[in-house]
Amino acid sequence: MRDRDRKSKFQRSGGKGPNRDRETGRRPRGREGADDDTVILYGWHTVTAALANPRRHIRKLLLTENAARRLTEDKIDTRVTPEIVRPNLIDQRLGPDAVHQGLLAEADPLDSPGIDELAEAGIVLLLDQITDPHNVGAIMRSAAAFAVKAIVTTARHSPEATGVLAKSASGALELVPLVTVQNLARALNEMNERGFMTVGLDSQGEENLGAVALREPLALVLGAEGKGLRQLTRETCSAVARLDMPGEIKSLNVSNAAVLALYIGSSRLGLMG
Repeated sequence: MRDRDRKSKFQRSGGKGPNRDRETGRRPRGREGADDDTVILYGWHTVTAALANPRRHIRKLLLTENAARRLTEDKIDTRVTPEIVRPNLIDQRLGPDAVHQGLLAEADPLDSPGIDELAEAGIVLLLDQITDPHNVGAIMRSAAAFAVKAIVTTARHSPEATGVLAKSASGALELVPLVTVQNLARALNEMNERGFMTVGLDSQGEENLGAVALREPLALVLGAEGKGLRQLTRETCSAVARLDMPGEIKSLNVSNAAVLALYIGSSRLGLMG
C-alpha cells in the first residue's frame, strides 16, 4: 500500500478535547455531555494491547503522526479510523505529566465476570481497598506475568480501570479479568464454599507464606498499605500468612508484596514450568 493510501485512513483534528480528570482520564461528573463509563487508555503498550483485544470496543483513537507511522510499520490494525493530532492536544486531555507516546483511545469498559465464573484452578488475587491506581496497575501487570486467573476488587474504595491504572498495567488490563464485587467478605465466603484456599497476607500472620501448605485453587488477598487487611476480611480468609524477609526492612510496597506472594504461590503449586 502506498504512503498516500495509508494516510487517507487518518483524520486530522485540531480542536480541544473535553476537560478530564488528569488522574483517571474521566470527565468530571456533572459536565454537560459527560459519559461516565468511558475508559481512557494511553501509551503504546496499553493502547496496542486494547487494539489487539477483540473484546474491547474502541470508540475513538487519537494519534500523533509519529504514532500513526509506527502503527503502520508494525502492521497494527487500528480498527477505527484514527484522528491525527498534535502531541499537545493529547497533553491537554491527560495533563502534562502523562507519558502517552502519541496514543490515546476512548473505549468501552470490559465485561466483569462473576465470582461464580472463576476457574477453579491456578491463582486468583483479591484486593482489599487498595486505592492507588499505580499500585493496582502494577499488580495487574505482575498478575499477567504469573498467569493469574482473575483479580477481584470492590466497586467502592478501588480505582477505576481507566487512565493511570491502565497505563501502569501496561496492557495487562486486556489480559487479566477484573471482577468487581459489592462486598469482599461475601465474595470470600462464596470462594471458600467453592473450594478455594483463601489466604490473607498480613504482617501479623501466624505462618510465613512459604511454609503454608498451599493448594489450588488459591486466592491470595492483599490489603491496603498502612491499613492492611480489614478485620472482617482477615476473619473470612481460611488462613492468614506473612511474608518473611531477612533484611532490616520488613514491609514492602503492596505491588512488590504481590510479586513475591505470586512467586511463592506459583512455585509451591508447580505453576512456573
